[in-house]
Amino acid sequence: MPTKIISPEKGDLKTHSQLRKMGSLKKKNFMLICLMFLHILVLCMAQGQVHHYDFVLKETNFTKLCSTKSMLTVNDSFPGPVITVRRGDLVYFNVHNQGKYGVTIHWHGVKQPRNPWSDGPENVTQCPIQPATNFTQEIILSDEEGTLWWHAHSDWSRATVHGAFVILPPDGKYPFPQPDFEQIIVLGTWYKGDVMAIYDDAVASGGNPNISDAHTINGFTGNSTDCPTEETFTMRVSYGKTYLLRIVNAVMNEERFFGIANHNLTLVGMDGAYTQPLITDYLMITPGQTMDVLFTANQTLSQYYMLSTAYFDGFAEFDNTSAKGIIEYIGNYTPPSTIPSPTLPELRNATAALNFTASLKSLATPQHPINVPKNITRHIFIAISLNVLPCLPAGRTCKGPPVNNTETIISASLNNISFSTPKIDILEAYYRNINNVFTKDFPDSPELFNFTGDVTNISQYTTQGTKVIMINYGEAVEIVLQGTAIQSPENHPMHLHGYSFYVVGIGSGNFNNFSDPENYNLVNPPEVNTIGVPKSGWVAIRFFANNPGVWFMHCHLERHATWGMDTVLIVKNGSTPETSIRKPPAYMPPCPKS
Repeated sequence: MPTKIISPEKGDLKTHSQLRKMGSLKKKNFMLICLMFLHILVLCMAQGQVHHYDFVLKETNFTKLCSTKSMLTVNDSFPGPVITVRRGDLVYFNVHNQGKYGVTIHWHGVKQPRNPWSDGPENVTQCPIQPATNFTQEIILSDEEGTLWWHAHSDWSRATVHGAFVILPPDGKYPFPQPDFEQIIVLGTWYKGDVMAIYDDAVASGGNPNISDAHTINGFTGNSTDCPTEETFTMRVSYGKTYLLRIVNAVMNEERFFGIANHNLTLVGMDGAYTQPLITDYLMITPGQTMDVLFTANQTLSQYYMLSTAYFDGFAEFDNTSAKGIIEYIGNYTPPSTIPSPTLPELRNATAALNFTASLKSLATPQHPINVPKNITRHIFIAISLNVLPCLPAGRTCKGPPVNNTETIISASLNNISFSTPKIDILEAYYRNINNVFTKDFPDSPELFNFTGDVTNISQYTTQGTKVIMINYGEAVEIVLQGTAIQSPENHPMHLHGYSFYVVGIGSGNFNNFSDPENYNLVNPPEVNTIGVPKSGWVAIRFFANNPGVWFMHCHLERHATWGMDTVLIVKNGSTPETSIRKPPAYMPPCPKS
């Protein structure tokens, strides 16, 4: 007879043979449960989680540079709240406008597949959310992974309305050594004055806007000489630990060099996509760009400056202030009498800026593949210029650069068309076939001239229009962005909504349609949503037009966008519902009736 033992759970009697059978059954059940759990987990990871957030836009008082002002914020914070989700998640933002004027919010770098309704640029995909109203935006995450950001996309509200948007891997594992800690770094701009008043004055005068008073790191102006309050962002680190910096350039009108004294930086991601690790002692990051950067605290216990300085290669007035933060090692030591600063490229070092951008490459692994278009079906060539418009109406005083002793308004253009923002948003007009809002005749190429050479005989004047680029669904698109020497040549960070694109080529001078494509990188070009077009140079980008919708394309220097350095790409519907624009939500902010 088998020996009987007592089961501790029930207290009843079981034989060894019965227990073996039960154990086997429990193992099978356990394995079945595990498989079911893994299936559910994979399903959840594939479908993503759903998040809900409230953004409350309201005036908040802030004191910086020894002065206090009221400014528009989200949830009383500057920078705004950090949003952290995972790849493939679905996020709803209910935006409540308790401010004084209409605002829109853009989710910079989120592709929003088939859903331009929540993309956000004012009078392009929606009209503003008016005071005392709210609008819920549905943010559909797809293949983005890394650091992106969100910001206001109406007038100049983004100066104070912006924040980081962190998209983690579904399994929490990075394709680079796991950092010990992560830190958000938002580079920003500070104006003592009212930003909207500065914007309104510039539009009324037709001249350059007043420059900002300081630059910030995470809202701190650093130990500014204008007001030495010792208001400095400090990041405490432990020796031997590795840190992931999630850097957002939310600056309004200046590109930035960035570095940490005595520490190498390793770029591992950019604009929500992974890059090949790039070890460097400086970054060149344009407004609109985001970068994921590793650094290891491997220096002598002390304090070291984190520094952001301007890169500016134009002729206009600009804010040349730097922003400092402190890397402070944890431990026992005497703080240095002089904190070391990194040696960054000089203000107008265009070579350093171009070399950094040209060094970028996609990670391009089986786990993180890329898909670069090879057989191009649509070629577009866009010349980028700063221009002027006539000073109208008669009797108006204008502060643009005089041409032949005649007053002008500062303007900007793409293919000699200065974008005119309509009163009704283009998306609604396109979707509902409303006439007289835009035209479909943006040219695929400009009139030819020596773009970066002697332009003294080229008219500085441009014309205004609301012209869009029509693209068929599924086309393999190449756009060459060409800087010009008209007015004030400078670097232009161009941003495309609704897409990431591959930067297959970059160079100085005029683009050569025969020789330059021979040097394209079609193996591992960087995949980004914002790219700096070099001063008097060019960039070639490629993407598949697989996201139907109305998508804004513009310079991310705010003054240039205001002057008309913008256009709109309309990617037509495909042949199926799954390749067509989704239906609009039940409520969209209404546009003015006249």
